[in-house]
Amino acid sequence: MRINLNGEPRSVEPGSTLRDLVPAERGVAIALNGVVVPAGSWQSTPVSENDAVEVVTAHQGG
Repeated sequence: MRINLNGEPRSVEPGSTLRDLVPAERGVAIALNGVVVPAGSWQSTPVSENDAVEVVTAHQGG
């Protein structure tokens, strides 16, 4: 199955969830098709063919 992860095409297994894509949750936010998904819902949020997933990681600095 194909999705777009941070604007890049990616193959994932059917039935994959957001948790499968990003196992760590500290300092990470995920948007699925433009909607931010709370970390507590990653395990139960499946990705589908052609979904757009954006993963943002917080970095310290200035």
